[in-house]
Amino acid sequence: MAEKVLMKGNEAIAEAAILAGCRHYFGYPITPQTEVAAYMAKRMPKIGGTFLQAESEVAAINMVMGVAATGKRTMTSSSSPGISLKSEGLSYIAGCDLPTLVVNVERGGPGLGGIQPSQSDYFQATRGGGHGDFHMIVLAPASVQEMADLTIHGFDLADKYRMTSMILADGTMGQMMEPVSLEAPEVHTYDKSWAVTGTNCEREHNIVNSLYLVPEALEKTNFERYERYRMIEENEVMYEEFMMDDAEICIAAFGVAARVSKNAVLAARAEGIKVGMIRPITLWPFPKAVFAKAAEHVHTFISVELSMGQMIEDVQLATKCTRPVLLCNRAGGMIPSPEEVLAKIKEVAGGMSK
Repeated sequence: MAEKVLMKGNEAIAEAAILAGCRHYFGYPITPQTEVAAYMAKRMPKIGGTFLQAESEVAAINMVMGVAATGKRTMTSSSSPGISLKSEGLSYIAGCDLPTLVVNVERGGPGLGGIQPSQSDYFQATRGGGHGDFHMIVLAPASVQEMADLTIHGFDLADKYRMTSMILADGTMGQMMEPVSLEAPEVHTYDKSWAVTGTNCEREHNIVNSLYLVPEALEKTNFERYERYRMIEENEVMYEEFMMDDAEICIAAFGVAARVSKNAVLAARAEGIKVGMIRPITLWPFPKAVFAKAAEHVHTFISVELSMGQMIEDVQLATKCTRPVLLCNRAGGMIPSPEEVLAKIKEVAGGMSK
């Protein structure tokens, strides 16, 4: 076991990316994720890597696409408005079936909004992230350790399925400091025969392209891509269940909202209320099956979010609206307190007893 060090979440992401073999980082500073870029600026030159602060977020994501086309591990990071600027590039990366890692340390919005933590980019991340029919794998850490672990896992998933993995972390996760263990991961080998690496006339030329002038060819590619997505939904779902065995009320929460909610669950249990929590770790693919199973014995679901209520729709879809799904939320950079979540639990429990 590696010795634990005290790190910010943003720094843990950067160091974990280096451990995962990333040697090419392109980005542009924006609060609250700038420490990722600052860390890379210090570390990359020392290990023979490339750090480049691009002239814009648009330039950064296209640089990422260029390196990804060579089969090398590459990444970028930003925060909400910056991810919006990268969205066209994300669509091109998806259209070219290129593996990469993108980090979004969310701030409040829409527009410039504020620099405080938020989870209001949920729709943007889980519904594709740009134009066209595509998905990204979306990973939601709830600790600094998970910031590191999911970064490494995200690179592996990106290479395995030739697509973008996104770390979707609220600003609290990026700025908070916790002890973290950073170990070199197990090395996995992935097929990169598609990469644009130069041929020396030894093989046919590889072409990385997202343009299909023949509609039947584009349709065929989209169907094939969605077959890959179906495999991901079957094999790569991640979640945590907390006190769900006898739960009559279920909290759904991720990121910092899940940390807050866990305290509220413990407080409610101390008062005899049977409540538990399901924490999605993969936001896409969403853990539909575990919510559907919970709906067999849960009376009510409560979605705790730092938004106006976006994940609540996925909970409703997963449970096929067979149980009420209520919202407990703060927005604009505010975080619900354990007391606020507990009050919502008591309100639901009171209604059940009538």
